[in-house]
Amino acid sequence: MLVAVRRREILATVKDKKTVRVSDLSDKFHVTEETIRRDLEKLESEGKLLRTHGGAMSLEGEQGDLPHVQREIIHKKEKTEIGREAVKHIEENDIIFLDASSTIQCVARYLPNIPLTVLTNSIPICVELAKHSNIRLICTGGTFMESSMSFVGPLTLKTIEQYHVKKSFFSCKGIHLDWGISDSNELQALVKSKIMERSEEKFLLFDHSKLEKKAFATIGKIADVDTMIVDSLADDALLKMYADQGVKVMKARR
Repeated sequence: MLVAVRRREILATVKDKKTVRVSDLSDKFHVTEETIRRDLEKLESEGKLLRTHGGAMSLEGEQGDLPHVQREIIHKKEKTEIGREAVKHIEENDIIFLDASSTIQCVARYLPNIPLTVLTNSIPICVELAKHSNIRLICTGGTFMESSMSFVGPLTLKTIEQYHVKKSFFSCKGIHLDWGISDSNELQALVKSKIMERSEEKFLLFDHSKLEKKAFATIGKIADVDTMIVDSLADDALLKMYADQGVKVMKARR
């Protein structure tokens, strides 16, 4: 089978099944798993699918509408890099906000059990931090959003308005020099915009797939952020253009 034909059929399989595994594609097309990985890498570079740990996922529909458990596995290694770097900027007795993104959940996963106050609208983060006896945990409450396992809406925004945090950590679905920082879900974008208003230091965390992408709802301008933390695969030329907006840009290590 010609390479172009195989890749076209791989893409059709991904669109049909939504998620696929490298091993299954290898068996189906009678080629090595390494060959399939190269095919998936090429298709991802063309913006036709998303690679995941051990497979790939369809791009049909916004990522923000995917179930939380599926979003967790997208760019998992990169998110781990970012999470480990981000916790270096959290100090004892900080008051911080962690948003409901899968990237920020990696921050919670690597948080040490030190004296902290954590405000969040994320149920998975609450579960993750519940075992830390030294962390004071505050959940915003609000309208439950099943896809992200989080709270949004008027009550969530009203709760955030009652607090002033030292540092906020949030992610996005896209960052663009002209469009700014954006999210696929308007309700999540409103939460992130509100916490930016209530934070002394604002940390935006995102992986390289978000570079120069526009999502549905605007969160804010690039210049509104104090620090960006990205994974090691992010393009240096683009990062320099973001830094020229007055933002400190940090690249996590592998």
